[in-house]
Amino acid sequence: MNDGKPNWWSRPSTPPEAARIPTPSPAEEGDFPLQAPDPAESAVPEPAAEAPAAPTVDMTKEPAAAEPTPSEPAHAVPAPAVTAAEPVPAPETRAAAPAPAAPRPLHEPDEYRTPPYGEPGPWAPAPPVQHPAAPVPPPQAAVPPQGAVPPPQGPVPPHAWGQYDPWGAGPGAVPPPPRKKSRRGLALVGALAFALLTGVIGGGVGAYVERNGGIGTVELPQAEAGSADRAPDSVAGIAAGALPGVVTLHVSGGGSAGTGTGFVLDNRGHILTNNHVVDAAATSGDITVTFSSGETASAKLIGKDTGYDLAVVQVTGVRGLKPLPLGNSDDVRVGDPVVAIGAPFDLSNTVTSGIISAKERPITAGGEKGDGSDISYVDALQTDAPINPGNSGGPLLDGKGRVIGINSAIRAAGGSGEGDGGSGGQAGSIGLGFAIPVNQGKRVAEELINTGKATHPVIGVSLDMQFNGDGARVGDKGKDGTPSVTPDGPAAKAGLRPGDVITKVDGQRVHNGEELIVKIRAHRPGDALALTLTRDGRELTRTVTLGSAQGT
Repeated sequence: MNDGKPNWWSRPSTPPEAARIPTPSPAEEGDFPLQAPDPAESAVPEPAAEAPAAPTVDMTKEPAAAEPTPSEPAHAVPAPAVTAAEPVPAPETRAAAPAPAAPRPLHEPDEYRTPPYGEPGPWAPAPPVQHPAAPVPPPQAAVPPQGAVPPPQGPVPPHAWGQYDPWGAGPGAVPPPPRKKSRRGLALVGALAFALLTGVIGGGVGAYVERNGGIGTVELPQAEAGSADRAPDSVAGIAAGALPGVVTLHVSGGGSAGTGTGFVLDNRGHILTNNHVVDAAATSGDITVTFSSGETASAKLIGKDTGYDLAVVQVTGVRGLKPLPLGNSDDVRVGDPVVAIGAPFDLSNTVTSGIISAKERPITAGGEKGDGSDISYVDALQTDAPINPGNSGGPLLDGKGRVIGINSAIRAAGGSGEGDGGSGGQAGSIGLGFAIPVNQGKRVAEELINTGKATHPVIGVSLDMQFNGDGARVGDKGKDGTPSVTPDGPAAKAGLRPGDVITKVDGQRVHNGEELIVKIRAHRPGDALALTLTRDGRELTRTVTLGSAQGT
């Protein structure tokens, strides 16, 4: 019946099948009642000669899988299965038999009703396109009862198509083909395994190389042999030229011993050093000289001077001596490069270098005796070249390898004295070293070699060493009550008086009595000095010609 309402059949039937499907009566409009079989008809078998009975549609059972015919589209839903258990009489027989009374529907027709269970509804999605898989044998038709004529069988297609079931895979559904294993995944796994293996091997090799320093024989790179010559004005060149003329002294006597340094003055074997180096052997003792070549020789004391802290010893029977050339300390300027050679802490032939840090630095050293007789006054050259105990008496060389000073003292951290001890003291260099200017050392050495004694320049006054003002004050009384200004002495002749305060020497400021002594001893006897002094609040200038006194 076509009244414009939706048709719930899953697909249109072909003309032969449409003729076999009974048309619902008007009373059954909009409903799907099941047709009850006639007991009389089912009990009497039909003759075999009659035409085959048209199958009825069983709407209560789940439709079986049907093979699509070439005239039907592949995506159409199969028609309900035809059962052989309920034979339908031939058209002639159906006309003769009385029609059964149609049962009354239990409810009014619903134009939006749902189809019977098992039939696809209007909202069922379209079946997916299924490609033929492996050949599937045709389904076996049910065996009809005795006397029933089986329905005609159409030609079997070469490939079976599975039935679409929206609620699950039916018995005729074709399983999807198995997915092939991806070779890309296998390649990725192999690559990861290879990377892991190489990482482990590389880590092991790296750890072995790190712990053992490599694999195989070690051959270190090295520069080719070059020339051993150095520029004469380089530190190496200066040291190479000066070392043969530098010696190490070992002194013992008087219950003490010490180590120091000296340098050769001439071919007669005279060696200049500090007085505090050889003081232990002043009366009796042994002095051993060791040259840079390792040869040793005994030495004797020629002369010494406590006020200048200088001494001369001499070796005999030694050939091939290398005297060091002497420079001029008056030409030295602050910042000039210098080289120091000595035996700090008995380490012979030690070379250090630095610069001239200051000139005319007044220092005092010694004073261990307590009476002031062993105090030395030096108008020193200051250097930052490292000088340590054992360097005392060694040469301080300029850029041309000439001696410009005699290393004598250091300022140690936390200490108040300048002497390096020479006897194994533990004071170390902090970059404050002091050397006696070679001009002063040359004069004193010549006097010691020629006379065994050195002369000191004097002005003939006694100074008040307790004066706290600025300058050097002439005392009121001398030692043992003698006059503070020596009668007919250099100061008396210049007009100096007790109580005068000397503030300058040749224009250079002096702040105390020690600095005045240092400035005077930096000159020779007979030199004339201009002294600036204050008297009763007035500033005066007096010229003094230095006298001479015998040193000790």
